[in-house]
Amino acid sequence: MQIETKAQLEEFVCKNWEAINRQLDEWQGELVQPIYSSVDVRESLHKYAPVDHNLYPAGFNNICTKDLKRASQLFKEALSKISPGAQRLALVPESHTKNKWYLDNVYHLKHTLTEAGFNVDVVSPDSALFAEGSKLQLESQSGFALELFQVEVKNGRFSRIGGDAAVYDAVILNHDQSVPLNVDWKSFQTPVAPSPFAGWTRRQKNAHFAHYQQAANEFCQKFSINPDLIQAKFRAVEGVDFDTKEGIDKLAEEVGTLLSELDPGSTVFAKASQGTYGMGISVFTSKDEVLAMNRKTRNKMDIGKNNIKFTSVLVQEGVETIVKVDDAPAEITTYLVGGRAMGGFMRYNPQRGTNANLNSQGMLYKKFCISDICQDTDTHIKEAVYALIGRLSVLAASRELRELNK
Repeated sequence: MQIETKAQLEEFVCKNWEAINRQLDEWQGELVQPIYSSVDVRESLHKYAPVDHNLYPAGFNNICTKDLKRASQLFKEALSKISPGAQRLALVPESHTKNKWYLDNVYHLKHTLTEAGFNVDVVSPDSALFAEGSKLQLESQSGFALELFQVEVKNGRFSRIGGDAAVYDAVILNHDQSVPLNVDWKSFQTPVAPSPFAGWTRRQKNAHFAHYQQAANEFCQKFSINPDLIQAKFRAVEGVDFDTKEGIDKLAEEVGTLLSELDPGSTVFAKASQGTYGMGISVFTSKDEVLAMNRKTRNKMDIGKNNIKFTSVLVQEGVETIVKVDDAPAEITTYLVGGRAMGGFMRYNPQRGTNANLNSQGMLYKKFCISDICQDTDTHIKEAVYALIGRLSVLAASRELRELNK
């Protein structure tokens, strides 16, 4: 029997949860897994679809306590493969230490790794942070205390400045290298996860979603599922210069072509292929809107974090969300550790519509737990499908990273 509707998909995933995960374990077992990642998932009336995949996720402060305990066990398993016998970890955060909400994330990530049995130091080689000494005392938005230690590279390893001669068995990056750290990662001797070469300075959304399409199609063929139920349609457009308007007509044509394949009233997202933090995103309802972009919109699409110029664009079907929190449109962010789903949250935005980019000014968060998913439990159907989408996205990312590492 071919699964053709969203309701059929939900029932199938719930009743075949263990078989699905065995198959995904088999496929993922052939690849190196990202140690952690987060996947933004949209749910509409007719489908589920991933719309972004971050390999250096913040937001651990938005995950429920029960799921963080599950994450500790998954981190322990994942790190045993990366650095067998590891005891001491260096956690490297982004350098925006004045962002106290981000520090909440760092605290919860450190605590989760500590609960896994590791001795964890939060460290940074960014000398600009340490004008008044080699250690910073920080406080997060929720009042959690954090110590940030300055490190330098000696013999291909991090060494604490002004502290003990710590030897780290592995380095966990929570820093996407959009603003590169002054580290020669190619000669670095300590295992680093995720790869320091997997940020959006090197990755492309166009490549990731091509890999996701392949993974989703393979999964759907295996289980007789209509692949349109778990992915958004997309196009890749290269050679666009939003400053000079070169290639804008080509982008407009692709937007128009994709819209012609969708239901009337649909939208299309144009996303910078190397964009992050919700940057470089515009929403269109016609190709004429692309041609009529004003200077402000073009500037938003032209330059991203650390002055990266965007020239490749992902044109992606706008999946109109039916998920709501406090009557505001919402989307799901699923977190995975070692390729296994472990938790997540709902991002909602009272200032945006159901077709809009919710990862923008005004967004709020609400926790949800997925640790209780089990076979034949209909109260967790949605969470199970979100986990499936996340795992397929990780499979795609693993294949993507295999190509990057070549």
